[in-house]
Order: sequence, then C-alpha cells, then structure tokens
Amino acid sequence: MGLHEEIERRRTFAVISHPDAGKTTLTEKLLLYGGAIQTAGAVKSNKIRKGATSDFMEIERQRGISVSTSVMTFAYGGRLINLLDTPGHKDFAEDTFRTLTAVDSVVLVVDCVKGVEAQTERLMQVCRMRDTPVIIFINKLDLEGRDPYSLLDELEEKLDIRVRPMTWPIGIGATFKGVYDLHRRKLRLFQPDKTKVESTAVDIADLNDPEVDRHIGREAADMLREEADLVNGVYDPFDRSTYLAAKVAPVFFGSAVNNFGVKETLDTFIEIAPPPQPRPTDQGLVSPEDPAFSGFVFKIHANLDPNHRDRIAFLRICSGRFQRNTFYHHVRLDRSVRFANPTSFLAASKNVVDEAWPGDVIGLFDTGIFKIGDTLTEGARFQFRGIPAFSPELFRELANLDPMRSKQLDKGIRQLTDEGVAQLFTQTQGNKKIVGTVGELQFEVIRYRLENEYGAKCTFHTIPAYKACWLTSEDPQVLDEFCRIKAGQIVLDKDGNRVFMAPSAYILDLERRNNPEITFHTTSEFKTALADT
Repeated sequence: MGLHEEIERRRTFAVISHPDAGKTTLTEKLLLYGGAIQTAGAVKSNKIRKGATSDFMEIERQRGISVSTSVMTFAYGGRLINLLDTPGHKDFAEDTFRTLTAVDSVVLVVDCVKGVEAQTERLMQVCRMRDTPVIIFINKLDLEGRDPYSLLDELEEKLDIRVRPMTWPIGIGATFKGVYDLHRRKLRLFQPDKTKVESTAVDIADLNDPEVDRHIGREAADMLREEADLVNGVYDPFDRSTYLAAKVAPVFFGSAVNNFGVKETLDTFIEIAPPPQPRPTDQGLVSPEDPAFSGFVFKIHANLDPNHRDRIAFLRICSGRFQRNTFYHHVRLDRSVRFANPTSFLAASKNVVDEAWPGDVIGLFDTGIFKIGDTLTEGARFQFRGIPAFSPELFRELANLDPMRSKQLDKGIRQLTDEGVAQLFTQTQGNKKIVGTVGELQFEVIRYRLENEYGAKCTFHTIPAYKACWLTSEDPQVLDEFCRIKAGQIVLDKDGNRVFMAPSAYILDLERRNNPEITFHTTSEFKTALADT
C-alpha cells in the first residue's frame, strides 16, 4: 500500500470529557466493537495496558488514578483507528490539552444528568483554538437526566458551536426505549446488556410506519414523530463540510455502560471523520502527503519501568513514512538521531514497529534529548507549532530541603517540567523557582519523583498568584516600563518569555484596563501569532 492509501485508511482521534462523564466506558465499548478487547471491564482493570503504565508510581497506585495518555490502535470498517485515551482527572488536564494537538478529531462525552461541566468547556476551548472537528456523545440516557432540548441549547451556548442531532432519544431514564437514527433512518431498541455488542437496528423508512407503534408503543411513537419533525425543522441538515470545519458538532445519544448508541457513533465516525490533516509549522503547512518524513513530540513519559529509568517520547507522524533504524534530523538540537526500537501501541500490547505512517503515534526511547514540541524531519529545518501551555491554576514556590542536592533538584525540576508535569517560572530577583500546575495532586507527584528519581528533597510554599499571563506589546518600551514597575510580579517561563503573575482576578482586570497597549495572554499560543507577523 502506498502513502496515499495508508493516509486514507487512518483516523486519529481522542475521547475527552469531564471526569465521570463516561469517557473510559465509551473507550472500552469502541475497543469492543473494534475487536481490540473481548470482554467488558478490560479498560478499567488495565488489562489492555500491558505494563500498567498508569501505575508506575506508588502514589498513583494508592489513589487509583491514571495520569497518562494511552494510545490504542484497532481496525474497524476498513479503517485503522488510532484512539488516544486521555487522563480524566482534572489535575492532569494539561496532558489532555497537549494530546489534542496530536489528533485530527475528537469525541466529547457529556453526562446527560450533569450537562456541560467546567472541564468540558475548557477542553472544548482547546478544540476551538485549532478548529478540531468534534462529535458529541450524550451519555447515561438510562438515568433520569436533563431534557434533550435543554442539553442541546446548553451545548451551543457554553461550547460556542452549533449542533446537529444525528440520533434522538425515545424517552429518558425509566422511560428510555431506545434511539432513532435520524441519519440512517433506523430504530434501535434499548436492551441493557453490559457485556455484549448491541443487536441489529430495525430499518424504518418512514416514521409513520405502524411498525414503529408496535416496537415502542403508540404514545412513544407519536411523541417520536413530533420530536423528529421538530428537530429536522429547527436544525439544518447534516453537512460534512461544516463538521470538518468545526462549525457544527454531530450529537449522538446513548448509554455507553449498556453498549447502547455506541455503534451509531462509531459507524458515523468512520464515515465522516477526517483522515490525517496538514499541520502548521514556522514555515507553513506540512501535508501528510509530503513524501519526506516529519513528526512532533507531544508527550514525554518517564520511568514507565522504574528498574530501567526509561523515558518514552510520544511522536505523532505528520508526513511521509517513519522507518526503524533510520537517521532523522532533531531540529532543535540540530543533530541526527536514530531509533532501534520504536514502539507502536496496540490495544493489547506494545510492539517494536518497523514503519509508521501519518496519523500514527509511536513511542521513542528518550535518553533526555526530547522536549515537548520537538520536531523530527528527514533534514528539513522547520518546527511544528501549536502546542500551547495554559496558565496554571495553582502556584507554589519550590523550596530546597537539602542544599547539598541543589544540582539534583535543579536538574530534576527542569526535566519534569520538560515532560509537561507542570510549568516552571523563574523570578530573576532572588532566582526563585515557581511551579505552576492545574491541581494539587501534581505537587505530590513532583515531590515524590524528585526524591525517588533524583535524590532531591523539596517542599512547596503557597504564593499570592491568581494567573500567569504572557505579555506582548507592539511598543517594546511600554512593555519594558511595565515590567520595571511590576518587577516583583514578573517571572520568566522556560523559554525566557516575560510573564505577569497576577495576584487576583481584580488586579488582572485592573492592569488590563490601565495598560491597553499590553496584551495579557492566558496561553502561550501567542507565540504562533508572533511568528506569523
């Protein structure tokens, strides 16, 4: 098979959600349909994750959480699907944000009981930044949840995207009878079964067919006819081009735990989802059809095996063909590197791979040469863009508890922040190191890893900081003067960019109003805009 055929076969996407919306359960059912697992419960029990990569630290085993992105590959409907399962815990949302840079589309899971939650909005913001196509799966229809109309209104309002129902629920909770596939004109009856693949749908060419009354009852059938007419009248017909442009999100209803509504979602996904897409670089777009290999690192995971102190860099292939034992150009380091044992992440195991194609995600053994965002090419000297850092929500000053191990502490915190565990800011006055995270648990992970992997003991002191804002201005003198006046609140990120540590939301708003010539960015995505000017 040639390059074009390999590209057209592939679909690379992530499943994302607010914690407890049903992301892991939906992932499991997708793998069940793809034949990647044979029994329900394999995902939650980590049976599909050989080596238990999410349990590499005692702190994770104690808390029973996953902090790593997993990559699972399976075939379905003539497609090769790369599914990236992201961490659900909000304290590790930054890992999910970076994972979204490596996919071409997203399935967003929403709990029909709770509706759109805070994490859902933030994840969708990242998708909107990149115009990533999104399919929405409204889950848990077997529970007493929200009215579907109000859910759709909330999706449009809070996620800033138009929606188009592709299926429609027949009742909800105790009255839930199934869904009608508006896209394919099929009726699927609800038969709760947590272990088997759901049964074949009933073809319904016309909702006025008396067969509908026989299957779901006259009252429910009349209600379905009325609601289907209303939905088709209110929402525009589905147009794949608007979905691919991230202007419309197709919406499906179901119950992942009961294997219900998942097949319609998967069947439609492989029909409409985009193949590997072009990726932005500092020298323009790189097409997957480009015969020269290129790819970028979007995640680094260290010490998957504590006995070997290994680091794995997750590389998204963007163009051409990757081959084992071939020299490639590490753009940032300006040197040639090759990899003897690149790894593909299959659903049941990790295997050494001889070649990989655009859309694939492979693991590269990292001796410490990679940082998140690094680019590999066949010799070209461009850098992939669009892997932002977001303003953390919590800030702590790093304090050394063993001055004799200062070098180890400095090396450790820099390597961990290179992995994306947290963000590191340095205050030139006093050379203070400030660590920013999105959750308390990350500080525990950092402290644990610094002590056990680098032999450095530390603690963290709370500082009065609300948000970190990257600063830009068209007038360098204005920016310099602001940083001079606010020197005590100015820090540098790891790339030397100036950042304002706002002590409160009120102060941040005040500074924005008082300094209209300065832009206060809450993500590092501004670097992309600067490179375009």
